[in-house]
Amino acid sequence: MDTTMNSPLRLARALAVGVALTSLCVGTAGVGAAHAAPGGPASSLRSGGDDDPAGDDHGGHGGNGGDDDRVIRTGSCSGGAGWKLKVKTDDGRLEVEGEIDSNVAGQRWHWALRHNGSVSDRGVATTTARSGSFEVERTVVDLAGTDALAFRAVRDGQVCRGVVNY
Repeated sequence: MDTTMNSPLRLARALAVGVALTSLCVGTAGVGAAHAAPGGPASSLRSGGDDDPAGDDHGGHGGNGGDDDRVIRTGSCSGGAGWKLKVKTDDGRLEVEGEIDSNVAGQRWHWALRHNGSVSDRGVATTTARSGSFEVERTVVDLAGTDALAFRAVRDGQVCRGVVNY
């Protein structure tokens, strides 16, 4: 192998390596990125486990599960309630779970789930007596590239909105 390289070839290789490393870093930072609700900052975490039953934030199986690709985002709504949005793969599709927790039973909320800007589903849910929360779970197609999943719920002017770019 010839150890002497001309300057333009050396520069081109260095540039190619730099671009590749930059795109790897940007791709990693983009997983799980989301836009915070107007009511407060959002946080994100990844969780382990094969399955996550509704209301289980321990990655399913009591937190002892293995690797998975779940992204969980949480935040505050504009009027005191909190939201949570979970996304994970499930048999080649995306399982999306949105939750609103107001700690007040009997509240009716209008909600919508958007996938890449288009309404995937919408409805009305009532917070339950035991927890003062409700959950919506849907499965959507895993499109090529990054999927933007947004869950929004509204009640008497209070707005909750969470986004996961998956």
